[in-house]
Amino acid sequence: MKTMDDLFLHLVKDIYYAEKQILKALPKMAKATDSAELKKAFEQHMKETEGQVERLEQIFDMLGKAHRGEKCEAIQGLIEESEEVMKDADEASVIDAGLLASAQAVEHYEIARYGTLKAWAAQLGLKDAVPLIEKTLEQEKAADKLLSEIALSSVNKKAA
Repeated sequence: MKTMDDLFLHLVKDIYYAEKQILKALPKMAKATDSAELKKAFEQHMKETEGQVERLEQIFDMLGKAHRGEKCEAIQGLIEESEEVMKDADEASVIDAGLLASAQAVEHYEIARYGTLKAWAAQLGLKDAVPLIEKTLEQEKAADKLLSEIALSSVNKKAA
């Protein structure tokens, strides 16, 4: 990577890969949860994530680049954590709390990435990319807020 443009593209590829992996993980997480509220949140975010992938593809098109991700070790680790919870926890309420915590870790990663991409897109003069990134960033923040509400109102209490 020699330029800020190269770095921006690298980060777009990184989060594109991450979103594709999240799309694979969310149905498994929804199936593993005992909480109807958490299951609904996972299913809702899966639909949002499909739109997020489409917006990233629009950004690839703006840049004249192929829709191709680059392996993201960070998201791999976060998804592995959720898989460990599903495999190792015995109590349904503990599984729910662990999955919710894993999902929030993913949201925080995405919020950080999209915040950076938004700032870089603006700095690089990619005016058409900024609102696409902003929409996704707002969805990620809303998902994190919803997960916090679910954690505080029910899931963590049941697990305790």
